[in-house]
Amino acid sequence: MKWMKYIPLYFFLSALIILPGIFSLAKYGLRLSIEFTGGTYTTLTQTSQSPQELSSAFKEYSPTIEKVEKDSVSLKMKVASDSAVTNIVEGLKKNNPQIKITNFETIGPALGAETIKKTIYGLIIVSLVLVLYISFAFKKLKYGVCAILAMLHDTIVLIGSFSLLGHFYNIEVDLLFVTAVLTILSFSVHDTIVVYDRVRELSHKNKGIAFTDLVNRSVTETMVRSLNNSLTVIFMLLAMFLMGGETTKYFALALLIGTVTGTYSSTFTAAPLLVLWDKYSKNK
Repeated sequence: MKWMKYIPLYFFLSALIILPGIFSLAKYGLRLSIEFTGGTYTTLTQTSQSPQELSSAFKEYSPTIEKVEKDSVSLKMKVASDSAVTNIVEGLKKNNPQIKITNFETIGPALGAETIKKTIYGLIIVSLVLVLYISFAFKKLKYGVCAILAMLHDTIVLIGSFSLLGHFYNIEVDLLFVTAVLTILSFSVHDTIVVYDRVRELSHKNKGIAFTDLVNRSVTETMVRSLNNSLTVIFMLLAMFLMGGETTKYFALALLIGTVTGTYSSTFTAAPLLVLWDKYSKNK
């Protein structure tokens, strides 16, 4: 099948997914957890007061209501000491003797800023190492650059998706999300290398065949393998998202989005980019 005949369609579909995410990132950004922004996160249980009343009690720390369950309320606020939160809760016990603190976590702003910095450095270092490794392995720079562009495609889709989810559903980005992003980078490149390796193998065996035809054949021969490999991961992640615990739910969602986009980009972004690079270099 002549897969590379529909390159404009593949890029159009990618743009439909990427552009809303870029718009959301530019306008709303990401909803960062206190691991990045710094602050205090506390959960109060056995509460008879409304979430608004509890929030009002902590008003000097500018609280926001993060989660409300049957008998508990979680608040995120500016940095507050353990003693300050305890004193406020002791005051609330006059009207609600059963109230108690079941979770208390404080992260300073400096630590949050350092986490963001390390995350950015990690992404840059991973990208540079992958470019150098793939270019060295395939003996051509175009393989490394196109693989990283496809990886960047997956990263933008994932981060843009969580920007939209954060704006509309208040889903926060935490360190587990960073772990998911780094995992998806490796998964995306892994699948891309399978396609590129087949291109290289066929180019050695079939001299004189047009490069576009080699890519078409490579995509055809690796398509079933890539789908079977990805679907096993997708089904597992879907089960984790639907039936897993609250702490890993959005981690599984990030991996699920990244796996789907990584499977798509390996065939319909990385391979077309390689074809376009070859055509441009020949025309030049």
